[in-house]
Amino acid sequence: MSLTKRDLIIHLAETLGMQQNDVAKIVDTALATIADSLAEGKRWELRDFGVFEVKTRQPRKGRNPRTGEEATVPKRKIVAFRAGKRMREQISNGMAHAAESPSNGQPRARTLSSSLSRNSDTAASPAETTRM
Repeated sequence: MSLTKRDLIIHLAETLGMQQNDVAKIVDTALATIADSLAEGKRWELRDFGVFEVKTRQPRKGRNPRTGEEATVPKRKIVAFRAGKRMREQISNGMAHAAESPSNGQPRARTLSSSLSRNSDTAASPAETTRM
């Protein structure tokens, strides 16, 4: 089963006690900000979640699967994601309650929102990394 952005919005609205319209605006703005930054070549690091970065794939020889004819695949940019330590641990341990913070039992959403407010005035590092 796959989850959608709508599922995320509903879950966040219920968890935080907010209106779905307000949560939808926040989620859309956050995703647009990440996409715009990646388009500018910046790297996004979300602590304990993972890292999004743009990588360049070099041109290569490929084959047309229908005809078997050899073709050149041009150079292109892709978005790569590397999971953070906590996410890797949750996935490998099969933790069903990933929303709970293991250190103090505080819901993860509150921990993340408090870290957002603490880090919102931090300048980007020289490596153009955006961290949260």
